[in-house]
Amino acid sequence: MTRSISVTMCTTLDGVVQGLGRADEDTRGGFTHGGWGPQYNDDVMAQEMGMGMAAAGDLLFGRRTWQDFHAAWGHSTDGNPFTTLMNGATKYVASRTLASADEWENSVLLPGDAASSVADLKAQPGNDLSINGSASLVRSLHAAGLIDHYTLLIHPLTLGSGARLFEGPAPLTEFDLSGSVTTTKGVIIAHYSRR
Repeated sequence: MTRSISVTMCTTLDGVVQGLGRADEDTRGGFTHGGWGPQYNDDVMAQEMGMGMAAAGDLLFGRRTWQDFHAAWGHSTDGNPFTTLMNGATKYVASRTLASADEWENSVLLPGDAASSVADLKAQPGNDLSINGSASLVRSLHAAGLIDHYTLLIHPLTLGSGARLFEGPAPLTEFDLSGSVTTTKGVIIAHYSRR
């Protein structure tokens, strides 16, 4: 039995996934709308994300997100359940440029082509894999047919610019809606499973 890969991604109505958390998070391409997400956080979202964390398994990252998460949680001892999960979980980081993943405990470097190395990992016995963010990695894995589940947090705004979830070639792939929740601030949290 192969591992499944689940993606959790925040997106705008026009599909932008860049710079969710803060203004300086990702300014590539001159993106100036960073920090669009936190104003939509509420208890419903926290509860849904908590349930996702409880079932996370091993974590899978692209280099940029792994480095960003390491800076935020890698040295923290705040007792937050998310911090405990992030530091304790096995974290796989797919990167062609990272020399080592040793600086953050329980991290394993997957060098070379992401789709190939993740396909090999997926075929091995072990925990299911979860991706939070890492849009470039998600695009590559989606194009290779490796994504099994998506949880999309669809925020009620458009930005008109920025990196979108699905850019470039992507195969025809059908998903079934397996559940959805609407938050008090109008975010639709939609769970999709590959047919």
